[in-house]
Amino acid sequence: MRCLRRNNFVNAGLGLLALLSLIACSAATDSGPAISNDSASSNTRDAMNDSQENPPAVEVDRRLVSANTKFGFKLFAELTEGKADENVFISGASVGLALAMTYNGAEGETKKAMARALGLEGMSLDEINLAYARLRASLEKIDPKVRLQIANSLWARRGLRFKPEFIRRNKEFYGAETTELNFDDPNAASTINAWVKEKTGGKIDKIIESIESDAILFLINAIYFKGTWTVEFDKAKTREEDFTLASGIQKKRPMMRQSGRYLYFEGEDFQAVSLPYGEGRASMYIFLPGKTSGLGKFCKGLNGGNWDRWMSQFEKAKGEIVLPRFKLEYEETLNDALRALGMGVAFDPNGANLSGMIGTNGNAFINEVKHKTFVEVNEEGTEAAAATSVGISVTSARPPEKTFRMVIDRPFFCAIRDNRTGTVLFMGGINDPE
Repeated sequence: MRCLRRNNFVNAGLGLLALLSLIACSAATDSGPAISNDSASSNTRDAMNDSQENPPAVEVDRRLVSANTKFGFKLFAELTEGKADENVFISGASVGLALAMTYNGAEGETKKAMARALGLEGMSLDEINLAYARLRASLEKIDPKVRLQIANSLWARRGLRFKPEFIRRNKEFYGAETTELNFDDPNAASTINAWVKEKTGGKIDKIIESIESDAILFLINAIYFKGTWTVEFDKAKTREEDFTLASGIQKKRPMMRQSGRYLYFEGEDFQAVSLPYGEGRASMYIFLPGKTSGLGKFCKGLNGGNWDRWMSQFEKAKGEIVLPRFKLEYEETLNDALRALGMGVAFDPNGANLSGMIGTNGNAFINEVKHKTFVEVNEEGTEAAAATSVGISVTSARPPEKTFRMVIDRPFFCAIRDNRTGTVLFMGGINDPE
């Protein structure tokens, strides 16, 4: 069964892999050439890649990875505040990418506020853009048994002229496809949604309900992940067992099981295990809080510093894994969470400064940031997708080996991480795997 949480979806929503940017403003302008209907230039990666045929050689800026990790956990904390018994699954990477594209059009206090919220203070715009380009290049060929697709696009109201430097940077560094649309056409939203559906493997079929009259631009990120476990679970061993919810209620859920040697870590009041995909560059990290502490208390300790410390302490150990098979969808409007992280000025119709994007007779501002995600975990592996929309009106002798048994029969936290760059692609608190 699917878990689908809707939160004022008519006006808002939170999910796992969705990132859109909408920009609202009141009048047309002649501030630059019209946006063109084309894809990013084919030589973009060459400008970013020291060796295009050898992605691992691409040097990734650790400052960006660290900033993205911290931003993802801060956003997750805002979205889970007071919702300890709900499923929350997001892609901080998707949200960060969509906002980074938008950041290229921010100026003044709006630019400073966005940099603080995204953790990008101390990095110049050129450094940020180049770091994202190199990170994308490194992630493109993550693993032969893992499909990871990262796609960006700009959808502009036909007839408006956007600043050429804003368009160039998004095409060159983010590979953004750029398209002019007649936003007054009733089919315009369907055209954008069809692109999102294609780029997320059909898992997210709608990110835009309708296009308002003051909308001038959508900046959209889509991420699709499909990975096969290095060691698949035996379907014959899956059986219905009790899963205890935070409320204490027990429900029957299909529980997968396997034994072997895993990267494993025990914290002060939790167990954690790394389940690798394919050749091992990407893994799902599962954190099981103690029975007395619970997922809510564990999530309060989630931050970039603790995450980095935990990642350094995983060691090989023999053990048994019992993991629920689960599938869920999630959606949320991120306006309030992003305001709480300090970038409220970007949403202020009178105070936002997005003049680096377009010069208008009115004032461009971020109208809505919507995020949607999908995840399915089964015996073969994991499939996950996210979309975000920003609406302007992203060895020596071994010690004795540990043994353990980890029965994930209560709410837990999980994350999908690229182990080479340290990029956390997805994270979520799973309270009910139904």
